[in-house]
Amino acid sequence: MPADPKRPFDLDAMFARLRSAVRGLPDAAMFALRDRGHGSVFAQIAGCLVSIRTRDEVSLPAALRLLDAAPTPEAVRRLGVGGIEALIRPCTFHEAKARQIHAIAERAVREHGGALPCDGDLLRSLPGVGPKCANLALGIACGEARIAVDVHVHRVTNRWGLVAAPTPVRTMAALERVLPRRYWIEINRLLVPFGKHVCTGVRPRCSTCPVLEWCRQVGVTSHR
Repeated sequence: MPADPKRPFDLDAMFARLRSAVRGLPDAAMFALRDRGHGSVFAQIAGCLVSIRTRDEVSLPAALRLLDAAPTPEAVRRLGVGGIEALIRPCTFHEAKARQIHAIAERAVREHGGALPCDGDLLRSLPGVGPKCANLALGIACGEARIAVDVHVHRVTNRWGLVAAPTPVRTMAALERVLPRRYWIEINRLLVPFGKHVCTGVRPRCSTCPVLEWCRQVGVTSHR
């Protein structure tokens, strides 16, 4: 890799360039789901569960099929596990996801008047919901400053050298220490498409990367 010295991080400039770089690319799935009318906490949780271990190109249409057919916890509860599974079948682990989504819908109806609240502890207690899905829902549906770290956010920020963490959960904690809160929600929206199309897992497009002057290229041995 080039031995040229890298500039100190300028996050304001980096985020401005990232916005330009992803303009015109498909939006991160949960933000796209909100923009298509499914911005409630329950919809975001259900959509995020559908997306786990599944490409956005598959999971977003599946989540839209489910939530267009049954946009509320009560409507999802009435579908039953089989009805949910039929709508999300192209996704990986669709049987387990259908059971989880149905259980969450039942709990929302039974315990919370048919709508999940903006409560991080509660969301993380739901079946199948980890920090990423909980933080996406809290950020997108509730406007709370939360960092949602998926494989792209984890890979890109560690490759930059902004953080050095072995897992997404530890990356989230590290980013909370160094990233200004104004970027906490936006970082997922930017780095998902950026990580898919520019800072890819194999042979990233370093030659055309808009933030190369700051990126330490940690672990990059081959690039385009």
